[in-house]
Amino acid sequence: MKKVAVFGNAGGGKSTLSQRLADMTGLPWVPLDSIKYQPGGGEMPQAEFKAAHNNLLQQDRWVVDGFGSLDTVWERLDTADTLVYLDMPIWRHYWWVTKRFLQGVWVPPAGWPERSPLLKGTLNSYYTVRLCHTKLTPKYREYVAKVKATKRVYHLRSRQDIAQFYQTIAAQTDVTLPRS
Repeated sequence: MKKVAVFGNAGGGKSTLSQRLADMTGLPWVPLDSIKYQPGGGEMPQAEFKAAHNNLLQQDRWVVDGFGSLDTVWERLDTADTLVYLDMPIWRHYWWVTKRFLQGVWVPPAGWPERSPLLKGTLNSYYTVRLCHTKLTPKYREYVAKVKATKRVYHLRSRQDIAQFYQTIAAQTDVTLPRS
């Protein structure tokens, strides 16, 4: 496990899981939003984002979470040796987007660009949840089914799956998990 792509629908816990995974493994964590967006939330020019993304993929070790863009997601998934697909029920994505918004009033969400507008990002996430669920989720599911013979794939569909994932990684890395 050297190059880990964490992906899935908006509000699925990608950044939270990625940050914890990076802490457990010592791999550097790169939230894609940190290279896709400028401080304040404006998008980087596409050419600059793609160059930064390509540079990232050339690195030897990383945990990357997020979407980026349609033309980069598949390249990143192909490059990764380990895939962590967060595939929660759609209602959970909506709830976690709402929860992120409420908590974001006091603490900026993990992985968000500095000074990004919370309300605008939340409204965009609500729209993205439905769009991703109908358009991208079936393609993600098809992709992970196809590559599970050649890559390490964790297809997480519940909070219990996430807890089991942490236990598996802790056992592999000799990390002691805090009691819940």
